[in-house]
Amino acid sequence: MQEQELEYTAQITSIPRNYLPKDFKITDWNSLEPYLKELLDRPVNSKEDLEKWLFDSSELEAVIGEDAAWRQIRMTCDTENKTLEEAFTYFVMEIQPKIQPYADKLNRKLVDNPYTSQLTGDAYKVYLRNVKKNIELFREENIPLQAEIAVLAQQFGVISGKMTVEVQGREYTLQQAAKFLENPDRNLREEVYHKVNQRRLQDKDQLNDLFNKLLEKRNQVAKNAGFENYRDYKFADLGRFDYKKEDCFQFHEAVKSGVLPLVDFIYDRKRQKLGLNSLRPWDTEAEPAGIEPLHPFQTGEELVNKTIECFTRMNPFFGECLIKMKEMGRLDLDSRKGKAPGGYNCPLQETGAPFIFMNAAGQMGDVTTMVHEGGHAIHSFLAHHLPLTAFKEYPMEIAEVASMTMELFSMDYWDVFFDNEEDLKRAKEHQLERVLTIFPWIATIDKFQHWVYENPTHTLEEREENWRRILNEYTSVALDVSGLEEYRKYSWQRQLHLYEVPFYYIEYGIAQLGAIGLWKQFKENKDKAINNYINALKLGGTKTLPELYAAAGLKFSFAPDYISELMLFVQQEMEKITRPDHS
Repeated sequence: MQEQELEYTAQITSIPRNYLPKDFKITDWNSLEPYLKELLDRPVNSKEDLEKWLFDSSELEAVIGEDAAWRQIRMTCDTENKTLEEAFTYFVMEIQPKIQPYADKLNRKLVDNPYTSQLTGDAYKVYLRNVKKNIELFREENIPLQAEIAVLAQQFGVISGKMTVEVQGREYTLQQAAKFLENPDRNLREEVYHKVNQRRLQDKDQLNDLFNKLLEKRNQVAKNAGFENYRDYKFADLGRFDYKKEDCFQFHEAVKSGVLPLVDFIYDRKRQKLGLNSLRPWDTEAEPAGIEPLHPFQTGEELVNKTIECFTRMNPFFGECLIKMKEMGRLDLDSRKGKAPGGYNCPLQETGAPFIFMNAAGQMGDVTTMVHEGGHAIHSFLAHHLPLTAFKEYPMEIAEVASMTMELFSMDYWDVFFDNEEDLKRAKEHQLERVLTIFPWIATIDKFQHWVYENPTHTLEEREENWRRILNEYTSVALDVSGLEEYRKYSWQRQLHLYEVPFYYIEYGIAQLGAIGLWKQFKENKDKAINNYINALKLGGTKTLPELYAAAGLKFSFAPDYISELMLFVQQEMEKITRPDHS
């Protein structure tokens, strides 16, 4: 019983340093290399030697990982600070490339050791599968290319972080300006929509140029590793052992047949509610005249305190995780100029408590982001007890189940954000609309990436043409986008994943299916669903993806009939909110 308590505590402790000096910090390559060299040269002549060697390697890995993470966190919090950008770039260009050959040799040392076959259990099986994959993909000539790619990818945040617009005489970041799209004044919404999109267009050539450079380098990485294209390389690199590109294509089709008709229905109902002849993109977040936008909180401080209360009521351990992060200064929530766009939860492997970064501007969408990143944070806490750093590295498809499930579980406690029943109902309806309307965008982005990397030498005209073709395929017929062709032509440029984490996007779709499945369990038996959630997350990356889903009581499936079944459930839950008499 005592061990169970340990796994569920938010009183997180740093991994004790048994190999590195307590005060060791990575300043330059010379400070780090001796430890990598020692691990490489150390004799490993028994199973005990091997286990000690693995724990020392794991400790070093956690320290390196956390150092790199902090450099990135600090830079995204302040993209205008050159010193912080230089510290990140220094690590990526001067330290990371020198670690990689050692990492490859250490991987080979592990795989070639006769005692490795004595490491038993699923955790080692999954870990060694990854190690072998890394050995197969490693190419010396890709090291400088990958360093250049990492630095280039960060330029997206630098370019986007500078984007602001003026509304009613005040300057706003694009994230802050988005709140005007909820305003009842349709003329103001339209004006802000155009301002935001025109601002994006100012940097369209710069962003196209940046993407071209990334595309060329990524394609070269794939060719060097013996792959036909970067898509096939990236599937291997991401460790997608449990599904193939054909499964993604099946997902794209299932979204078209099983989800898009529901999105059409949602948008048409929205149009009727607003009393409009046609629904335009600046109307999708709006309420009818006379109804104020939702104001769930004013400041980042209020957002975190309300989320803590919401999580605590769901499960005290969930609330404790956020309290601990707050005490440790692991939150940067408010939007401001010079801050990179987006939101993330960054695991910190040595100290254990992660860091949440986001751009809150007082909107309902910020509540969703906060509980989403909070779900990731809980995952970090639950996996921290695992003995090796590698065991804590879970697949993204389960990581996003952790976060997206929290968006749905937490809805039952959103009265902390809204003191009247009508606002609460609207918030829940907004959330479920979002659950469904995000699917076509996920399919669009994923399908576009497949095309881009299958055709790496395409022209800008071909890129525009194929983006438009795919976008139109997944645009609801209930949304009037006439006259917006110029904006739509470049609308892919707002998706940071295309620049920073290529092919990482379908995970949101796969995980949304998992989250809906868990929410269905939650509606039937709350305690059982929360237990399944915890049981899956505490496994970290020690099981295969289908096994992690099974631990959560879920099917790992892309089948159209399974997707349709889940969509029907969401639709029924929406009906209960919009027409309570049907419950």
